[in-house]
Amino acid sequence: VQLQASGGGLVQAGDSLRLSCVVSGRTLINRYSIGWFRQAPGKGRDFVAAIKWSGNSETYADSVKGRFTISVDKAKNTVYLQMNSLKPEDTAVYYCATSSVSGISILTAAYAHWGQGTQVTVSS
Repeated sequence: VQLQASGGGLVQAGDSLRLSCVVSGRTLINRYSIGWFRQAPGKGRDFVAAIKWSGNSETYADSVKGRFTISVDKAKNTVYLQMNSLKPEDTAVYYCATSSVSGISILTAAYAHWGQGTQVTVSS
């Protein structure tokens, strides 16, 4: 499985960005989930949001709930992360990854395949 993340950039606080994660190399089945994680300089990789490939279940970190929305377009093999009301503390490299475990995991160890990351920088 290959994942290609894109859509990052430099924005001001309060702005919006939409990240994309294109999945290729394997036909995903509904029990797979796609997660977004982020890593700020000098910090660990934190869970942001995840969605079942079926699109019928999703979960969010408390820090982004109500501001970020994850969605899947199976026809395009793409998962999106719509990020609204961005804050300086959202600044990080954002990674997408796939997991085949049942349910939706917020743990990095549950995700076997990772994309290369896309930088999001939010200025105050």
